[in-house]
Amino acid sequence: MRMFSYFNNCENIGYVVKGRVTLMVKFGVFLPFYAFGFNGERYRSFELLKEIVLECEKLGYHSVWIDDHLMYGDKPVLECWTTLSALSTLTSRIRLGTMVLCNAFRNPAVMAKMAATLDLISHGRLELGLGVGAQREEHEAYGLEFPTLRVRADRLKEAIEVMKRLWVETEATFHGRYYRMENAICQPKPMQKPHPPIVIGGCSNPVLEVTAKHADRFDWGPVPLEKYRTLLQTLEKRCRRIGRDPDTIEKASWLGGTIYMAEDLRRLEANIAMWKPAGMSTRVFKKQNLLATPEKVIGIIQEYLDLDVTFFMLYFGDLPEKSSIRIFAEKVVREFL
Repeated sequence: MRMFSYFNNCENIGYVVKGRVTLMVKFGVFLPFYAFGFNGERYRSFELLKEIVLECEKLGYHSVWIDDHLMYGDKPVLECWTTLSALSTLTSRIRLGTMVLCNAFRNPAVMAKMAATLDLISHGRLELGLGVGAQREEHEAYGLEFPTLRVRADRLKEAIEVMKRLWVETEATFHGRYYRMENAICQPKPMQKPHPPIVIGGCSNPVLEVTAKHADRFDWGPVPLEKYRTLLQTLEKRCRRIGRDPDTIEKASWLGGTIYMAEDLRRLEANIAMWKPAGMSTRVFKKQNLLATPEKVIGIIQEYLDLDVTFFMLYFGDLPEKSSIRIFAEKVVREFL
């Protein structure tokens, strides 16, 4: 019976039996900065974010995920790590993830220390999502290099080596091309052993190499099912090339890009006018988003379960309203518990 060693300390996990394999099904909620609008100084107030996170915990979701940006034009953006640290003291069960931390924003040795601390104060609830960074504008505005994708991927690979050594070794030394440390000590160690689960975001070829080497789970964002199958085949080849069993990496998928839920088709159609941005046609809105009843979503999930996907990332388009979050939890999640 294949089980994953990570992600199993949360009560809201479903089990789906496939032959001799038990799949632990989990649902995480993505809460990006743009989910709460841009309302001047009150934009994405921490009180509003806290309210949504506590609701997700109450409803039994596995995790909530915060994105990592330093700027978005002139819009206010809360810093990811500080926000997650505050949420860790206000919650008790739900896991806390980064979707995803930009490697260039923080020195990896310092990041290892930060992660160990947050994992400890949250009692082992950190999910560490990492990525190479994709926004040239914010890198350059903050005086950070934005090299080629290949270089950014190589830096991420080294950064994870640095962090892993600090998490497991008494004194860690590393002399790489991009990072160095000498007899560095990280105490206390993370609560999760050997370290918090590492989720690698991105599906480019250079990033897939990092995934094959270091990921406990991957995140490819919203991609069509056929592309997902192709990416799986590519990742499996890269794993075998370095002698790693691809089944040791947990498979994750997004359910569409943006989800809008209603309990039945009549209510779904009636709500489109409320959800749809001004100036966008209903046809385009339906094409660009996942408008679904619980029955439709359960069918989509089953297609991915057939590929042994066990983690599903959810972004609800009607946030900060709680309607879709509640319908999904009450009508979909419970089907897998």
